[in-house]
Amino acid sequence: MVNDSEYFKEAAASRVRVLSEALPYIQKFANKTIVIKYGGAAMKDSSLKVKVITDVVFLACVGVRSVVVHGGGPEINTWLQKLNIEPQFKDGLRVTDAATMEVVEMVLAGRVNKDLVSLINRAGAMAVGLCGKDGNLIQARPVGKEGVGFVGEVCNINIGLIESLVNSGYVPVISSVAADEDGQAYNINADTVAGEIAAALQAEKLVLLTDTPGILYDYHDPTTLINKLDIKKARDLIDQGVVSGGMIPKVSCCVRSLAQGVKAAHILDGRLPHSLLLEILTDEGIGSMIVASESTN
Repeated sequence: MVNDSEYFKEAAASRVRVLSEALPYIQKFANKTIVIKYGGAAMKDSSLKVKVITDVVFLACVGVRSVVVHGGGPEINTWLQKLNIEPQFKDGLRVTDAATMEVVEMVLAGRVNKDLVSLINRAGAMAVGLCGKDGNLIQARPVGKEGVGFVGEVCNINIGLIESLVNSGYVPVISSVAADEDGQAYNINADTVAGEIAAALQAEKLVLLTDTPGILYDYHDPTTLINKLDIKKARDLIDQGVVSGGMIPKVSCCVRSLAQGVKAAHILDGRLPHSLLLEILTDEGIGSMIVASESTN
């Protein structure tokens, strides 16, 4: 039987190993930009939310230039129901009429955004909340599909405001609401916004926190996780139907960002405590990493 003294020695030695393993990654990513898309169950569960926020603050404190992009679908649904507006979806897109767009903007750019900003500030970093309208950060255009209303896509990213903030030590927290050149607001998929911002910033990493372990050969079996793949493999998996359903836009978003100069894209399970740090600061990682080619480190 291990006595208390031996237990504490082993625990201390384990902590030292973890810190030693993290050090080269901390050195590698200091002053590098990482764009984190935050949503899903990790946003709904208050205990998981605290852990994600802690990870973001940790990265900021060791010199990583962190940018957070968030969604907030469940919160939008809650408020639509309070206002007796039935949430509707078509081809995986939220049907966004004028009334729904008002709620989307209120919830994402208001309630959800400011909650995350407050949590990050209280945890020890300095966050600033933005939406795509601020400083003409994101210019939107209609997504071009019939019957979905004010659903948009990214037309242009103006990175000046983001760079000014991160250069001054702030963590930008960006909601995926933007406007077109006439001022009409649009609801844009948060994964897409994160990918386009990462590309515009030439980020070191794009990280999508999801409700799945990553890319799986068999989505019923977590042990079939693909730890690392390149753009060609990712496209092949989509063509073969291995990557399907809601995973297709996430993988496509990663591929697009890599093709535009992002060094690596990660899809990981935000439901696992501290998955963000485990993926970025450990040898094994915990999710799926997509790179431009297999020769990329």
